[in-house]
Amino acid sequence: MELPINYKEIVKLLPHRYPFLLVDRIIELDLGEKVTGIKNVTSNEHFFQGHFPDNPVMPGVLIIEAMAQVGGILARLSIEDEMKDKGDTPPSIFFMSIDKVKFRKPVIPGDQLVIEVKPIRTGSRVWKMEGRSFVEGALVSQAEFMAAIQ
Repeated sequence: MELPINYKEIVKLLPHRYPFLLVDRIIELDLGEKVTGIKNVTSNEHFFQGHFPDNPVMPGVLIIEAMAQVGGILARLSIEDEMKDKGDTPPSIFFMSIDKVKFRKPVIPGDQLVIEVKPIRTGSRVWKMEGRSFVEGALVSQAEFMAAIQ
């Protein structure tokens, strides 16, 4: 797949749709090794209406969800590459767990969230990954998470 991977290709890879699709672009991809995605955080995001109206901050759970979606793209494309020769259809991927989550700085409207995800362990049924998100080069959050392949 050619980089960057844009919206039209992302919606073919992930089942998520607005307002829950939290990946705008994939800018780096090394199958089975690393992926980097972008989430452009705009002032008209639905969650800013209530979180918080006078001090808009992107909810941490959505930052982690964005990491998981970027990781899901890595897993799906990596699995798809392995399954290509067998003629199998890639299975669904589901979020299983989150560990070692840290939020270091708020993400606000106008920020561009750069999300890097690397696998810690891959398998036929479970992938464990580590994700880090940055705004202007500064680390804003990090987590380890697992996904089930079904």
